[in-house]
Amino acid sequence: MSRQVIIDQVQAFLAAQNPADPQVDSRRLFHGRGQCFAGLEFICVDYFQPVILMTCFREPPAGFVEALSNGLQPLVQPGLFDTLVVQHRYQQGAPADVLFGELPGQPLANRQGLQFLLSLSSRQNTGFFLDMEPGRAWLAQHAHGKRILNLFAYTCAFSVVAVAAGASRVVNVDMSRSALETGRRNHQVNDLPGERSEFMTENILKSWGRIRRKGPYDLVIIDPPSYQPGSFVALKDYVRVIRRIPELMPDGGLVLACLNAPEVGTAFLESAFAEACPGSELITRLEPSADFPDVDAEQQLKLLVFQYQPLPISSAADEPELSAPLLQ
Repeated sequence: MSRQVIIDQVQAFLAAQNPADPQVDSRRLFHGRGQCFAGLEFICVDYFQPVILMTCFREPPAGFVEALSNGLQPLVQPGLFDTLVVQHRYQQGAPADVLFGELPGQPLANRQGLQFLLSLSSRQNTGFFLDMEPGRAWLAQHAHGKRILNLFAYTCAFSVVAVAAGASRVVNVDMSRSALETGRRNHQVNDLPGERSEFMTENILKSWGRIRRKGPYDLVIIDPPSYQPGSFVALKDYVRVIRRIPELMPDGGLVLACLNAPEVGTAFLESAFAEACPGSELITRLEPSADFPDVDAEQQLKLLVFQYQPLPISSAADEPELSAPLLQ
């Protein structure tokens, strides 16, 4: 498939925007990795006003990037789109090149009036995941007045959305101190009250006592890496997190369980909750973002919402009678 399909999608997006809008929401403009565009599976294109970021997951055909850059340059509109960056994720360190324009001093992602700090040239990922938008939208509707635990918080985008939506308190937990520092700054960028968010640098699987003491919680978000040897491997460790839900929310509540592992389907999460958290019930699977089409829905980001309700404690009258021990 020709690179023209990418140019056409970018052009259609830009044509629909108001160039005078000071804050256009960030979004994915082209998603090749879903394998819906034959021959373009290696590339994704994202928009972070005024930057377009092209990410190549394997080496592109000779001349592809240069030709695509030449095709996009006539679409430049200062303030709306004036900088093009390509990141080479297939190379060690995932280096990025500015093809034209100039990166802002601090690139930002925009989301419905909120902003999030980005890294467009010095990290493998940007620090803000566009495919998670259905989860953020769900949280914005359910956060008001809630005590929220954000596990594997990374740069705390969930927390920013929750506090802005009126959460009473959010506890963010991640083992990366630098990611949580970005999370603090994300709250500051949006002028959010500092007393409603907390940041804990912890290895989650080894820190349940400290995490539990910050509760109880009404809503728990679980958004782990799918495979990070030495830290978290979803197929082995996810159930260990689920098992802790009853002690984290003794009065019950909602759980947003996220999993971004194309090789692992929703049945894995459903069976893990059934096994490790009696009293939990699957409420819904959030619809994946339309900006991330995939030939197989089971390969997309999984966002499952569970309702947890503690099981009733059996009364003494319900307990089976025990035989008296035999005397020796």
